[in-house]
Amino acid sequence: MNSQFLLEKLENSEEYKKFMKENEDAYFCSGFFDIDLAEKNSKNKYHFDFFVPSSKKTFSFEIENGIKLVPLERDYEIVLKKVSMKNHFDLDEVKNMILEEMEKKKINNKLQKMIFSLQNKEGKDFLIGTIFLSGLGLLKVDIDINSNQITEFEKKSLFDMMKIVRK
Repeated sequence: MNSQFLLEKLENSEEYKKFMKENEDAYFCSGFFDIDLAEKNSKNKYHFDFFVPSSKKTFSFEIENGIKLVPLERDYEIVLKKVSMKNHFDLDEVKNMILEEMEKKKINNKLQKMIFSLQNKEGKDFLIGTIFLSGLGLLKVDIDINSNQITEFEKKSLFDMMKIVRK
């Protein structure tokens, strides 16, 4: 799935046009992509989040079943950074990049689910991902959208995460 296709679908919707007209200072601040690779009839999720500085509120457009606007509850005062709507990526290409890196690092587990957050980090747009693997494995992956390069790639296990929670 291509991010440009999803954004065009959003931008052409009446819900988006109405929202932007009512919130002229709103800007794109993050994206959320939940890709289920294990299920044949997967329920993938695509969300685009917009921050409205004048009201200090964040709203999410859910794209999976039509276009639905949902207010997000935030209990912190952090101002979210703007994410460019011009840098596009293809989730199938991202998956292939991850599979190539897994092959290089001799990771033989199968991909089951990919969850990505599109964020501005250090002045650049990144896909920050958690990839669920067979055998209770996890990958932590950061991809620089501008250069289309993996900048962080680390394998963990669910048990590693449980140890952190217990401490």
